[in-house]
Amino acid sequence: MTVPEVRRLLLALAEPPERFGSRLTWSTFRRQHQAVAKCSHAARRTQGRVHSRNCPTIQLLCALNLDLTDEHWARISPLLPPQQPSTGRPANDHRTLLTGMFWVVRTGAAWRELPEHFGPWQTVHNRYQRWRKAGIWQRIIEVVQETNAPT
Repeated sequence: MTVPEVRRLLLALAEPPERFGSRLTWSTFRRQHQAVAKCSHAARRTQGRVHSRNCPTIQLLCALNLDLTDEHWARISPLLPPQQPSTGRPANDHRTLLTGMFWVVRTGAAWRELPEHFGPWQTVHNRYQRWRKAGIWQRIIEVVQETNAPT
Protein backbone atom coordinates (compact mmCIF):
# COMPACT_ATOMS: atom_id res chain seq x y z
CA MET A 1 0.00 0.00 0.00
CA THR A 2 1.19 3.49 -0.73
CA VAL A 3 1.42 6.32 1.79
CA PRO A 4 -1.53 8.25 0.26
CA GLU A 5 -3.65 5.08 0.32
CA VAL A 6 -2.85 4.42 3.99
CA ARG A 7 -3.54 8.07 4.80
CA ARG A 8 -6.89 7.91 3.04
CA LEU A 9 -7.88 4.73 4.89
CA LEU A 10 -6.84 6.20 8.25
CA LEU A 11 -8.91 9.31 7.56
CA ALA A 12 -11.82 7.03 6.70
CA LEU A 13 -11.79 5.70 10.28
CA ALA A 14 -12.99 9.14 11.43
CA GLU A 15 -15.94 9.07 9.02
CA PRO A 16 -19.32 7.45 9.67
CA PRO A 17 -19.16 3.62 9.50
CA GLU A 18 -21.49 3.41 6.49
CA ARG A 19 -18.87 5.20 4.32
CA PHE A 20 -15.99 2.94 5.39
CA GLY A 21 -17.15 0.13 3.05
CA SER A 22 -16.81 2.40 0.03
CA ARG A 23 -13.26 3.32 1.12
CA LEU A 24 -12.29 -0.36 1.32
CA THR A 25 -13.86 -0.97 -2.09
CA TRP A 26 -11.83 1.94 -3.48
CA SER A 27 -8.64 0.59 -1.90
CA THR A 28 -9.18 -2.87 -3.40
CA PHE A 29 -9.95 -1.39 -6.82
CA ARG A 30 -6.85 0.81 -6.67
CA ARG A 31 -4.50 -2.06 -5.82
CA GLN A 32 -5.95 -4.19 -8.63
CA HIS A 33 -5.68 -1.29 -11.06
CA GLN A 34 -2.05 -0.64 -10.05
CA ALA A 35 -1.18 -4.33 -10.57
CA VAL A 36 -2.70 -4.33 -14.07
CA ALA A 37 -0.98 -1.04 -14.92
CA LYS A 38 2.37 -2.39 -13.72
CA CYS A 39 2.05 -5.50 -15.91
CA SER A 40 0.96 -3.45 -18.92
CA HIS A 41 3.81 -1.02 -18.44
CA ALA A 42 6.36 -3.82 -18.19
CA ALA A 43 4.97 -5.51 -21.31
CA ARG A 44 5.08 -2.24 -23.26
CA ARG A 45 8.67 -1.56 -22.21
CA THR A 46 9.83 -5.00 -23.33
CA GLN A 47 8.26 -4.64 -26.77
CA GLY A 48 10.87 -3.72 -29.32
CA ARG A 49 13.72 -4.07 -26.85
CA VAL A 50 16.64 -5.85 -28.42
CA HIS A 51 18.46 -8.04 -25.95
CA SER A 52 22.14 -8.22 -26.63
CA ARG A 53 23.59 -11.73 -26.55
CA ASN A 54 26.97 -10.51 -25.28
CA CYS A 55 25.55 -8.45 -22.40
CA PRO A 56 26.32 -10.11 -19.06
CA THR A 57 23.30 -11.18 -17.07
CA ILE A 58 22.59 -9.99 -13.55
CA GLN A 59 23.16 -13.51 -12.21
CA LEU A 60 26.66 -13.54 -13.70
CA LEU A 61 27.44 -10.10 -12.29
CA CYS A 62 26.11 -10.99 -8.83
CA ALA A 63 28.42 -14.01 -8.75
CA LEU A 64 31.44 -11.74 -9.23
CA ASN A 65 33.24 -9.95 -6.45
CA LEU A 66 32.30 -6.39 -7.35
CA ASP A 67 34.37 -4.63 -4.71
CA LEU A 68 36.44 -2.05 -6.56
CA THR A 69 39.95 -2.84 -5.39
CA ASP A 70 43.07 -0.86 -6.32
CA GLU A 71 44.00 -3.70 -8.68
CA HIS A 72 40.64 -3.44 -10.46
CA TRP A 73 40.90 0.34 -10.61
CA ALA A 74 44.41 0.20 -12.09
CA ARG A 75 43.10 -2.00 -14.92
CA ILE A 76 39.77 -0.19 -15.42
CA SER A 77 40.86 3.46 -15.31
CA PRO A 78 42.58 3.42 -18.73
CA LEU A 79 39.29 2.23 -20.31
CA LEU A 80 37.35 5.26 -19.09
CA PRO A 81 37.02 8.63 -20.82
CA PRO A 82 39.10 11.51 -19.43
CA GLN A 83 38.06 12.53 -15.94
CA GLN A 84 38.34 16.26 -16.66
CA PRO A 85 36.20 17.43 -19.60
CA SER A 86 37.73 20.01 -21.93
CA THR A 87 34.93 22.49 -21.18
CA GLY A 88 32.18 22.91 -18.66
CA ARG A 89 31.75 21.78 -15.11
CA PRO A 90 34.20 19.17 -13.78
CA ALA A 91 32.79 15.64 -13.90
CA ASN A 92 32.16 13.58 -10.78
CA ASP A 93 34.89 11.12 -9.80
CA HIS A 94 34.75 8.03 -12.04
CA ARG A 95 35.83 5.70 -9.25
CA THR A 96 33.06 6.81 -6.88
CA LEU A 97 30.41 6.52 -9.60
CA LEU A 98 31.69 3.12 -10.71
CA THR A 99 31.55 1.89 -7.12
CA GLY A 100 27.93 3.08 -7.04
CA MET A 101 27.18 1.17 -10.25
CA PHE A 102 28.65 -1.97 -8.72
CA TRP A 103 26.54 -1.41 -5.59
CA VAL A 104 23.34 -1.29 -7.66
CA VAL A 105 24.32 -4.43 -9.60
CA ARG A 106 25.35 -6.33 -6.48
CA THR A 107 22.27 -5.42 -4.40
CA GLY A 108 19.72 -5.44 -7.21
CA ALA A 109 18.30 -2.21 -5.77
CA ALA A 110 16.71 0.54 -7.80
CA TRP A 111 18.92 3.44 -8.88
CA ARG A 112 16.89 5.78 -6.65
CA GLU A 113 17.94 3.73 -3.60
CA LEU A 114 21.63 4.40 -4.20
CA PRO A 115 23.27 5.74 -1.01
CA GLU A 116 24.22 9.41 -1.23
CA HIS A 117 27.95 8.83 -0.70
CA PHE A 118 28.14 7.45 -4.27
CA GLY A 119 26.87 10.75 -5.63
CA PRO A 120 23.48 11.68 -7.07
CA TRP A 121 21.71 8.57 -8.35
CA GLN A 122 20.80 10.39 -11.57
CA THR A 123 24.48 11.06 -12.29
CA VAL A 124 25.46 7.45 -11.60
CA HIS A 125 22.62 6.13 -13.77
CA ASN A 126 23.36 8.53 -16.65
CA ARG A 127 27.04 7.65 -16.60
CA TYR A 128 26.15 3.93 -16.55
CA GLN A 129 23.87 4.38 -19.57
CA ARG A 130 26.53 6.32 -21.48
CA TRP A 131 29.23 3.76 -20.71
CA ARG A 132 26.92 0.88 -21.62
CA LYS A 133 26.04 2.42 -25.00
CA ALA A 134 29.70 3.17 -25.71
CA GLY A 135 30.75 -0.42 -24.85
CA ILE A 136 32.83 0.71 -21.86
CA TRP A 137 30.65 -1.15 -19.34
CA GLN A 138 31.17 -4.45 -21.17
CA ARG A 139 34.96 -3.95 -21.06
CA ILE A 140 34.78 -3.09 -17.34
CA ILE A 141 32.90 -6.33 -16.63
CA GLU A 142 35.47 -8.28 -18.68
CA VAL A 143 38.29 -6.79 -16.58
CA VAL A 144 36.45 -7.67 -13.36
CA GLN A 145 35.87 -11.22 -14.63
CA GLU A 146 39.55 -11.62 -15.51
CA THR A 147 40.78 -10.43 -12.12
CA ASN A 148 38.23 -12.62 -10.29
CA ALA A 149 39.07 -15.72 -12.32
CA PRO A 150 40.81 -18.44 -10.33
CA THR A 151 44.50 -18.75 -11.08
